[in-house]
Amino acid sequence: MTRYWNPRTEALAREELERLQLAKLRRTAQWAAERSPFYRARFEAAGLRPEDLETLSDVRRLPFTTREEWQASQIEAAPYGTLGTIGVDRAIRVHTTSGTSGRMPLRALDSRKDWSWAAEMWCYGLWGAGVRSTDTAYVAFGYGSFIGFWGLHYGLEKLGALVVPGGAQSTESRVRQIIDFQATVVASTPTYALRMAQEAERLGVDLRGAPVHTLILSGEPAGSIPETKQLIEEAWGARAFDTAGMTEISTIFMFECAEQPGGAHIIEDHLLEEVVDPVTGEPVGFGELGERVVTSFGRSSLPLLRYRTADLVVRVPGTRCPCGRVFDLYEGGVQGRTDDMKVVRGTNVYMRAVEAIVRGTGGVEEFQLRIHREGIRDEVTLHVEPSAPYEDEGGWRDLADLIARELAHAHEGLRFHVERAEPGSLPRFELKAKRLVDNRPALEVAHVR
Repeated sequence: MTRYWNPRTEALAREELERLQLAKLRRTAQWAAERSPFYRARFEAAGLRPEDLETLSDVRRLPFTTREEWQASQIEAAPYGTLGTIGVDRAIRVHTTSGTSGRMPLRALDSRKDWSWAAEMWCYGLWGAGVRSTDTAYVAFGYGSFIGFWGLHYGLEKLGALVVPGGAQSTESRVRQIIDFQATVVASTPTYALRMAQEAERLGVDLRGAPVHTLILSGEPAGSIPETKQLIEEAWGARAFDTAGMTEISTIFMFECAEQPGGAHIIEDHLLEEVVDPVTGEPVGFGELGERVVTSFGRSSLPLLRYRTADLVVRVPGTRCPCGRVFDLYEGGVQGRTDDMKVVRGTNVYMRAVEAIVRGTGGVEEFQLRIHREGIRDEVTLHVEPSAPYEDEGGWRDLADLIARELAHAHEGLRFHVERAEPGSLPRFELKAKRLVDNRPALEVAHVR
C-alpha cells in the first residue's frame, strides 16, 4: 500500500511540481479576475492581466490580500463581502473563523465541489499520519459554524474510516465514548488532548491501554512544540501528528508525515506558499523566519491570491524528510503569529516559547500569562496550576523557581512572576487556547507589519 494519498503529485520532481503550480496559478488568477469583484478591481488597479503571470515569481506583481480588506468588504457588501465568486444560491456551506482574536469573524461560502476539495486536502494529512479505512476516528469538536475539524470529519469519511462525531458533550462523556467505541484515532486541539488525558486520569481510565494509536492535532501551534507533543504522546500512549489549516482556504495547508522529520509538509500541489519579511514584504530564504503568504488553487467559490496569514514559519527543503515527498516543510510547524507577539520592557514575548518551557517542566496542569502595568512599568505574571507531585509547598516552590529561571533565561533576563493558581481556577479550552491576557491600558501589541 502506498505511503502517499496522491502518489501522482506528492512524489513529483520539483520542476514538474512548479510547472503544475504555474498552470494552476494562471487558471486561478483568470477565474478570480473574471468572477470576483474584489480581484477584478485588484487586477485593474495593478495594471496586470492573468496571462502576464509567466513564472511563479510573477505572483509578486500582485499586491497582498489582507484580513482587514476582507473584513471591510464584508461591511461594504454584507454579509459575505466581495471576494467570492458565488452567492448563497450556489453555496452549500458557510463557515467562519473562530473569533478568538476578538475581531470580526470572516465568513466564507463553499460550493459542493469546493467542500469536496477541502476534504481531499485533509486526506493528505490523515493518510500521511497512517490513518486508514479500518480505523475508528473520534472527533472531539463542538461542530459549530467555526470551520475547525469539519473538513477533517469529511476527510475521514472520504478515506473510509468510521467517524464518531464528539460534539455537544462534556469532556467526561467524550473520554468514555472514546473507550466505548474503541476509537483508534482521536482528533482535537493539542490543549484539549491534554485536557481529555487529565479527565481520563480523574476517571481512572487507562488511555495508554486503549486502542488509540494516532492523535491528529490542529488549531494551535502547540502541536509542533516538542515538549507539548511529548506530554500528549506519553499521556495517550499514541503518536501525535500536527496539522494546520485556516478558514480562509477552508482546509489544511500542512501536515506531518509518518517520518516526522521535525516539520510539516506544505501541500504544494494545491497551494502556492511564500514566506516574506513581515515588515518589508520581501521574500526570505530557506531557514529564515518569516510570514506565510498563501495563494489557494482549489477553492473556486472563494479564490485567494497572496493572502497575508500572520503565521510565522521557517521553510526548509522537502529533501530533509526521508519520506520521498517533494513538498517543502515548515520546520517546527507554525512558530507563532505576528499579532501574538508582545513587547514587555523591550523584550519580545512569544506564547510558543513560554509554552515550550512550561510544558517542559512536566509539573503543570494549566497556566495563563498575564501582562499588566504598574505605574510606568510593565509586569508579566505566569499563573500556574501545579500537578499533583508539586502541590505541597516545597514542591511548588522548586517548580516555580525553575520556571522563573528558565523563562528569564529565554527572554533576555526579563523577570516573570510565577504565582500559584487554585486547582481548576484557570480556563480550559476545547478549541483554540487563549492563555495570554494583556491588561495594559495602552496595548503594546507588536504588529510587525
